[in-house]
Amino acid sequence: MNCAEEVTPNTQNSSPKHEIYPSGMNPLKELYNLGQSPWYDNIERRILKNGELTRLIEEYGIKGVTTNPSIFEKAISNSSEYDSHIKDLARQGNGAYDIYDELTIFDVSLAADLLRDTYEKSRWGDGYVSIEVLPEYAHLPKETVDYARRIFKRINRPNIMVKVPGTKESPEAIRTLISEGINVNVTLLFSVEHYEIIAKAYIEGLKERLQRKEDLSRVCSVASVFVSRIDSKVDKLLEEKAKVEHRFDIDNLRGCMAIANSKIIYQYFKNIFSENDFGFLKAKGAKIQRVLWASTSTKNPAYSDIKYVQELIGKDTVNTLPPETVMAFYDHGKPRICVEEEVGRELKRIEECHRAGINLSVACQEIQDAGVAAFQESFDKVISAIRQKSQV
Repeated sequence: MNCAEEVTPNTQNSSPKHEIYPSGMNPLKELYNLGQSPWYDNIERRILKNGELTRLIEEYGIKGVTTNPSIFEKAISNSSEYDSHIKDLARQGNGAYDIYDELTIFDVSLAADLLRDTYEKSRWGDGYVSIEVLPEYAHLPKETVDYARRIFKRINRPNIMVKVPGTKESPEAIRTLISEGINVNVTLLFSVEHYEIIAKAYIEGLKERLQRKEDLSRVCSVASVFVSRIDSKVDKLLEEKAKVEHRFDIDNLRGCMAIANSKIIYQYFKNIFSENDFGFLKAKGAKIQRVLWASTSTKNPAYSDIKYVQELIGKDTVNTLPPETVMAFYDHGKPRICVEEEVGRELKRIEECHRAGINLSVACQEIQDAGVAAFQESFDKVISAIRQKSQV
């Protein structure tokens, strides 16, 4: 069956409902009851000042916040909320890079304070706010570690995660930061290969920390596996394949590969953090590194606007939802554990994709490379905007 036929039409352009869920059952809070933490993939000064983030936490059940250079670029470039702060910092002699750090640290610190109660009540499992290292350090482990140390110390709150792109150079940085007790959100993961190497780096970091007889219980990490971008990439490759080979049937694969890939990664997660392999660290207080489903907004309007939430609900996971996806799932989400359903079918779909001449691992690497470049482009834009707004 075509995956696109299994979902309802996209309704994300409809007006969101902001009232308390009328039936008394909040689908976002139900996600949490099923073992999946909903985090908010957005930050901006406005929602910190007007109480919107507080409402998302208290009424909707949001358990964390993630940021990235693209989110900050949109927030800073497209509003006047930051203008006076930028000018004040410029008058003090700060350059654009320093101003960027000050703005982002300010916002992330406020958000972390709002989530501190969530952090404490969850016994340090949720309530985190993520802030990313500079995109230019994506392939530079030493610079990544130095920046992460500095930003973690500057914010000086326990419920901060430093986002580190999961490039091939990243395991060294991840291992070092975890061993030093710095929480890490490993971002821009797409393939099984990407995931497996960073999960092992997390464990090695914990082992190093244990050797020094340092506390493991408050070190937390998530592995951010990007989802919808895989369908955007593979669907296009499938369509190109069908044009060349007219007999090639793509109906069984279109809109399927992102979910298939994610479900297989979840199986790797379960194996890596099984009681047998991870048990001795868990006995010392260590937390598993949860899989976080990222990029869960629907890009193709033919697919359901909650496709990448509804089909990946599982225990010990996180889903980061952008604003429109939060409202869509709150409005018509139907929570139930499903991430382990039809795993055999998903494996067959991946094999069929390979037989069609599409190497999923290669496609995932291309998407990661493009993602690193896109974050760098967003960062360059926000630095340019800061320079323009700095004129006094």
